[in-house]
Amino acid sequence: MAPVVDSTPTQLDISEAAQLVRAGQLSPVELTKACLERIERVDPALNTFITVTADAALAEARVAESELAQGRWRGPLHGIPIAFKDLVDTEGVRTTAASGLFADRVPARDAEVVCRLQEAGAVCLGKLNMHELAYGASSLVSRFGPVSNPWGGGYTSGGSSSGPAVAVAAQLCYGAVGSDTGGSIRQPAAFCNVVGLKPTYGRVSLRGVIPLSSTNDHLGPMTRSALDAALMLQAMAGYDPEDVTSIDLGVPDYAAALTGTAAVRLGLPRAHFFEGLHTDVEAALDAALAVLAEITSIQTEVQIPVHEDTIVFRAEIFAYHRENARRSPELYQPDTLERIQNGADVDAPTHMEARRRIDELRRRAGEIFHKVDLLVTPTTVVPPFETSVEQTHEELRALELVTLRNTRPFNALGLPSLSVPCGFTGGGLPIGLQITGPPGGEAGVLALGHAYQQCTDWHRRRPVGVATEG
Repeated sequence: MAPVVDSTPTQLDISEAAQLVRAGQLSPVELTKACLERIERVDPALNTFITVTADAALAEARVAESELAQGRWRGPLHGIPIAFKDLVDTEGVRTTAASGLFADRVPARDAEVVCRLQEAGAVCLGKLNMHELAYGASSLVSRFGPVSNPWGGGYTSGGSSSGPAVAVAAQLCYGAVGSDTGGSIRQPAAFCNVVGLKPTYGRVSLRGVIPLSSTNDHLGPMTRSALDAALMLQAMAGYDPEDVTSIDLGVPDYAAALTGTAAVRLGLPRAHFFEGLHTDVEAALDAALAVLAEITSIQTEVQIPVHEDTIVFRAEIFAYHRENARRSPELYQPDTLERIQNGADVDAPTHMEARRRIDELRRRAGEIFHKVDLLVTPTTVVPPFETSVEQTHEELRALELVTLRNTRPFNALGLPSLSVPCGFTGGGLPIGLQITGPPGGEAGVLALGHAYQQCTDWHRRRPVGVATEG
């Protein structure tokens, strides 16, 4: 059944908007104007966009509309407005990583992921706010100011992909590209009631992206449904011979693979991942597991390796910023500069040994799935925390690390991991369910996320006050 066109097209999912665009019931220009008008009206209170490329977006939308009129349909992203976290290079458009260091940086070429999404026909609305340099898991530290959580202004929207998460939740764009080094797609997705996918390490090219830790960095889609994440990943994924982190994996038809979960064996890694849960998170997880029990085969308790060593992470970010931090420390936010300098004490032998341990973990990661097909955990063990300008650097970092406890291990392992909405706290704050699969197993992860969303409506709920802005 085709979706119904109403006066608020920004509330449509990508899959719904794509049907209407292809049928000629909505045009790319109409979608783009609706998003731009909503950004102008709603975003001043949220602060998700650093740069809005309104003129360029409308020009791209008109090209997409002309192509459709000529019978050329590029696929389900054709004419769909999206946006990029502001560490993804965009030709002729400043890319700042929310830092004074790059405040006036204008790349000469697009990142590979931008090229692929443009080829799929997507329309770029602009660049999204983030935790400075992606070095943090809150929405507080940015040269351009904090990003507000639309579900509660006094609570963090997560990070570092706070802008993408909030923009998607607030219907300012249909999808966004985020980055994830320790949970920076999945944690803000959970905190903002959207879907966030960290693909297998190397599945999506990192070429043209300002790095945090190249050993742990991943790019992925942030959307309002697992189906939409599959549609975006289809365009983003694939081998890039010019990116040394890229792996040559075949790219399946992700949308077509969103079927058949009855035989799926779920693994529950209760040690570490289920410990110390907030009572509302625990209740939401229990309810989610009950739903999953109806649509999958078995649930088995498993144990998996939990890598918490930050040596490689700290060494790589320090190496990238060492000279700039020495010459121009005033260009960094004080909290970020302090975190960068924490890597100064990592010597080469220590770094090499720590990197060897990660390589060994990744070589053996497939062994986790000998007796189960997918892992299920809460995305975060606690809901969004309250924010305050009075929080010290140490207090903020401690809160962030608690929220990343369940996401960081899967960066070290390089495994595909998806966060989907699974409930709310008594105070109305979102809670996320994390689904993780074997290397290259995005199709199975997305299929389970989609099946779960077919049985629940958490992802259909919109923030009060933001959704009613029309």
